[in-house]
Amino acid sequence: MLRTSPSAMRRTAAVFFAAVCMHPAWAVATFDEVKRDFRPSDTLILDRTGEILQRLRTDAAVRRGQWVALPDVSPALRTALVLSEDKRFYEHSGVDWRAVSAAAWGNLWNTKTRGASTISMQLAGLMDEDWRAGAGGRSLAQKVGQTVSAQILEARWRKDQILEAYLNLVPFRGEMVGIDALSRTLFGKAAHGLDEREAALAAALVRAPNAKVAQVSQRACGVLRTMQAPAKVDCEGLDLFAAAALQRKAFDASEGVAPHVARRLLALRAPSPLPSPRGRGSNTVERSDPALLPLPPGEGGGEGSPNSKSPSIRSTLRAPLQRFAVQTLTQQLRELRGRHVEDGAVVVLDNATGEVLVWVGSSGELSGAAEVDGVMALRQPGSTLKPFLYAEAIAERRITAASLLEDSSSQIQTAGGLYIPQNYDRQFKGLVSARTALGASLNVPAVRTLVMVSPDAFHKQLRAVGLPLKESGDYYGYSLALGSSEVSLLSLTNAYRTLANGGRYSTPSLAKNPKPVFRPALDARAAFIATDIMADPLARARTFGTDSILATRFWTAVKTGTSKDMRDNWAMGFSQRYTVGVWVGNASGAPMWDVSGTSGAAPIWAALMNYLHKTERSRAPAPPAGLVQSRAQFGKQGGTPLEAARSEWFIQGTEQAVFAMSSGTDAPRPARGGRKPANTEPDAPARITAPASGTIIALDPDIPPKNQRISFSAQGRGTRWLMDGKEFARGAQAQWLPWPGRHVVQLVDAGGKVADEIKFEVRGAGVREASARGATTAAR
Repeated sequence: MLRTSPSAMRRTAAVFFAAVCMHPAWAVATFDEVKRDFRPSDTLILDRTGEILQRLRTDAAVRRGQWVALPDVSPALRTALVLSEDKRFYEHSGVDWRAVSAAAWGNLWNTKTRGASTISMQLAGLMDEDWRAGAGGRSLAQKVGQTVSAQILEARWRKDQILEAYLNLVPFRGEMVGIDALSRTLFGKAAHGLDEREAALAAALVRAPNAKVAQVSQRACGVLRTMQAPAKVDCEGLDLFAAAALQRKAFDASEGVAPHVARRLLALRAPSPLPSPRGRGSNTVERSDPALLPLPPGEGGGEGSPNSKSPSIRSTLRAPLQRFAVQTLTQQLRELRGRHVEDGAVVVLDNATGEVLVWVGSSGELSGAAEVDGVMALRQPGSTLKPFLYAEAIAERRITAASLLEDSSSQIQTAGGLYIPQNYDRQFKGLVSARTALGASLNVPAVRTLVMVSPDAFHKQLRAVGLPLKESGDYYGYSLALGSSEVSLLSLTNAYRTLANGGRYSTPSLAKNPKPVFRPALDARAAFIATDIMADPLARARTFGTDSILATRFWTAVKTGTSKDMRDNWAMGFSQRYTVGVWVGNASGAPMWDVSGTSGAAPIWAALMNYLHKTERSRAPAPPAGLVQSRAQFGKQGGTPLEAARSEWFIQGTEQAVFAMSSGTDAPRPARGGRKPANTEPDAPARITAPASGTIIALDPDIPPKNQRISFSAQGRGTRWLMDGKEFARGAQAQWLPWPGRHVVQLVDAGGKVADEIKFEVRGAGVREASARGATTAAR
């Protein structure tokens, strides 16, 4: 019989007493406290109902999954763990004294025995740093303290709570902590799906997390033999299985259907910007970003602080709608892959609240720059700015929806040279109403309208509807009418939401926003007229036809746009309740190949609108006060009416019955209290309107000179054109085959007198057969 000296007993008692005093019993945390303080390495982004949208890695130091309740752990794993670590777990009260005696006897005779540390003791060490083993193992005081803590745990906690906490806190291999991270990383499944072989491997890793594969598989084989009949265990097959599992890294840093909005939500909740890749379309998020309302304190399921480390954030998105948007975008881009299109983005807003219902930032695996958030990247909006331009012109009473605008070749002199707008199809429609010009998205009438409004006034209007343009109106010039500025999809979609709300603007939000703060941003009457035009299928028939994909079975207003060189394609529109914005293009800025407004973004827009209104109705808005509806008729050209007579909306005081051309332009009656629209009087003196005197015309060396022409235009009747003293054309329009040198062009009126004269220069005379690109012009 072993005897212990009185001095040794006194030393042991002193150590025990010191350990208890150093770490009093009441310092042991409760089960609820441990579970509450558990922090996954991931943050879950939830939709408005609590459904998971995205899992995002937010702690790079450790791989820790979600807390898993004991009933959600497979019975095989619970059995394997108890058999491997603590066979008498359900019998002892924290300390397995039989195992302690066996271990002590083995140490005395220098024989190997299983350790005496129970699951409760191991959990005490995981919960309290004071009891954790150092490089040389645990000291006697630590062992005593761990023993005391384990007994206190058993007294205060239930057995199922101890086992549940242990499974969630125990470290496994490498950075993996907890059963959720282990099962998802090594086996690609949740903890409830682990079979006996996987459970045996997991239990083996508890004992030696970083052991070699052969050692792990050997221990797993031993665990499996205690669970099954030894004859049924194939340890050789287990070796191969263990080797494959330990090499697997299936637990991605981020997974789900909303990666970009997940990062933005984290940034809006964090006190500092979230780092992200920079460059074109960088998705770096500033907390003061004016495009979104910040998350209010406590938003997202935290402890009531914007700096909370809550494992989940609740958003305003709709998970089923988000998944449908991702699927629709992916399907459309697969169909466009042969046209050099690989990226896209989608936003859906609730008109009443401004809450974001869909946020798809990229096409994911189809994209070469999947990290770039297309919702916030700055792109040229193309023709999608035209509704705001016409609304501004109508609000200023410069035009009405029935006013005639000339769609013809135009050369506008600017400080930097001549601006020569072209239509998308390179064709001109002649005299058209403003309704047709906007509906059919004609470029030249839009530029003529901007000349009346002025780039500076239009710039102020765009900023009022939430488009934070970086430069001034003078910087963009008349090209602003065609979308030469850069905007984000989110801000542009919200600007269309402003139209949907009758010209009232409020900031969009990723947090529930039942009482948005609106401010007037656009004349409500003008907003209604622009909306009515965008909802009119006949107005867009000249360009899109009557059976366009833009036509829906319920009320919607929609506009498409394509930026220069087909780099960006947009579809923006709204119904009574929702505003949908879609962008299609390439994150790199590379041009697409033959992608039009109806073949690029529009099919995605239409699919989303149809999905949203499967069961919901959409009615046209009621006209605001100050509008009248009046019959409008149009003059004839060549015996045919310019447009069919119709009932048209007017701001009260601007209505008139007949709109007819006068010397090639519309001369509507000026609105009361407004400005008289620009027009050409019948008896106006003859003068050259384009090009401007002093123009330098550079011939393109890749185009044969015989295929290049210079266009001249003038006002007045019975005019003749002289080039260097020789007549070469008659009428208001003329074209001339360019020849290098300095030239003088004179305009002779009906009386034979020289009414106007310009001087210009043609440079370049190379002759090489190549594809035509057209001559370029610039002013001195």
